[in-house]
Amino acid sequence: MNYIQQGFKGELGMWKYVIFAGLFFGFMALNFIGLIVLENLDPDFNMDEFMKNQIAEKGANWFLAESLAYFAVGLAALFFWVKVVHKQTLTSLTTSRKKTDWKRIFVAFLLWGTITVLFLVIDYTISPENYQWNFNLDKFLILALIGVILIPLQTSFEEYFFRGYLMQGLGIATKNRLFPLIFTSVVFGLLHIANPEVAKMGYELLVYYIGTGLFLGIITLMDEGLELAIGFHAANNLITALLVTADYTVFQTDSILIDLSEPALGVDVYVPVFVIFPILIFIFAKKYKWNDWKEKLTGSIERPINMKENYRVLDEIGA
Repeated sequence: MNYIQQGFKGELGMWKYVIFAGLFFGFMALNFIGLIVLENLDPDFNMDEFMKNQIAEKGANWFLAESLAYFAVGLAALFFWVKVVHKQTLTSLTTSRKKTDWKRIFVAFLLWGTITVLFLVIDYTISPENYQWNFNLDKFLILALIGVILIPLQTSFEEYFFRGYLMQGLGIATKNRLFPLIFTSVVFGLLHIANPEVAKMGYELLVYYIGTGLFLGIITLMDEGLELAIGFHAANNLITALLVTADYTVFQTDSILIDLSEPALGVDVYVPVFVIFPILIFIFAKKYKWNDWKEKLTGSIERPINMKENYRVLDEIGA
């Protein structure tokens, strides 16, 4: 049974997916609308300045912890919804394997974490003038504690929601793999539209976010589980938060370095999407012996014939 078909192991029903997804997207929409209203009511309101004032008042670490706490609550709510409402096991939401493969998570984490560190070291060596040393042991230790505990919860929520819950629900509803892959990738990218770096660098930056979503979706479908995506996403956010920050990024932390360079669209956007991610897919494919690419990425989804008759399926709209 493939990864998307794992959704049949729970009690289905379109309304269950609509309610949880609607609450999440509604919350995001309210935040975006609220920002627009504030800007219209107060022409002098500036989100960047507001964030800087909040960080100055609360401290970067406390502000980060508050921001990440919402995702921790979201992950707990999603797990509760899946277990209690769908009566689906968390293992089947995570993977098509009999149990979660933690080794896969650590492999992806270490691989992408190493690449991220190498890129930063190379860039720092070539252009040290673009960086300011910001290391403060006390603040960094607090950041490390917050990061190690909360950032994996934040990234795991995004993976479980987009590449897990939505991927399975949409796959069963549309009876194919391609639509949920494209839909979750595009929506994942567009939800970053309110990030301060997008406002600073332009909407072309969404190519990176949508491309990242597509990469994570591909490795999820090809590997029949979320483990690689969870490991990659956790490394991407955690290592970056610890090593380097900038005044225009969504994560402004007490990191080791501050990036002083003027943000501009360029290789940082396109090289990961069109060069590095394909190489990572090739590495994973060789290591885990992926095959049958067309079927796994674009094939149809059918209810397994060996499933018990009392499972309610999405064909029964509203059931």
